[in-house]
Amino acid sequence: MVTALIVEDHPEQAELVARILHTRNYQSIIAPDGETGLRIARERMPDVVLLDLMLPDINGFDVCRRLRTDRATMMIPVVMLTALNDVQHRVHGFRVGANAYVTKPYGVDDLFEAITAARAWRQNIEQRAIQGEIHLELNSEINFLKDLNDFLMMVCQATPLAHDQVVQLRQAVMEMAHNAMEWGNLHQSDRLVNITYRVHDDRLEIVVRDQGPGFDRSTLPHAAVAGDPFSHMDVREKLGLRAGGFGLLICQGMVDEMRYNDIGNEVTLIKRFASTSRSPEDESRSSPFDPSSGNESR
Repeated sequence: MVTALIVEDHPEQAELVARILHTRNYQSIIAPDGETGLRIARERMPDVVLLDLMLPDINGFDVCRRLRTDRATMMIPVVMLTALNDVQHRVHGFRVGANAYVTKPYGVDDLFEAITAARAWRQNIEQRAIQGEIHLELNSEINFLKDLNDFLMMVCQATPLAHDQVVQLRQAVMEMAHNAMEWGNLHQSDRLVNITYRVHDDRLEIVVRDQGPGFDRSTLPHAAVAGDPFSHMDVREKLGLRAGGFGLLICQGMVDEMRYNDIGNEVTLIKRFASTSRSPEDESRSSPFDPSSGNESR
């Protein structure tokens, strides 16, 4: 029997979803909060997680992010069920790794279509193999995030990355890919973000390239620098930019090497496998910032 984990703090809502699932022979497990849901997911390994965003302890976005960065649970399909229907929340949901996003109130068919799509995602990932070098071309924001998450799942399945390396790599690639879409391509849907994956015996290389004119890292007053990581905040306020600007600095500490091409529209992220020791030069590049902060790159 197919098992669904329902993470929902309103008992009547959870029971309603469970009754709907029972009509299709799903066995339901109910978790009243995020931490309980994470524990049950690790213990029971459900076939799908139905995740509310508004929870009493941690929000559903954080639950999904933690599922995706844990090797034990990273392949569990996740469907978000929420009343939050604005584009910003949908984008955030797909950024942290949701497979489908269903807004309340929803119909029975809507629910099962989302579950079917989420479970098909896992089957597709498990059947595909990544070897050597592959290329992705991504455009529209939500499709971009879905495809990028699929890509990262395949990368993690195909390489001997340790848990902490998976967390770091996902954050770094997401930051740089968002950077390419927002700052390089200026959200222009006709411009593509190209991602190249190369696996070697001792390391993984991911190249992210946008179709913008590039930039000079030495002339970015609105981005943090290692020697003075906070002075850019006044610049951002004067320019009317949102809080952030730590992304480039954060990413340097999450990979073993990060290098740009001459014009600045292509970045190569290098992550060595856990058995490969880092050199003193690599260690000196590490950032003091917490990689879970999720601030935008520029």
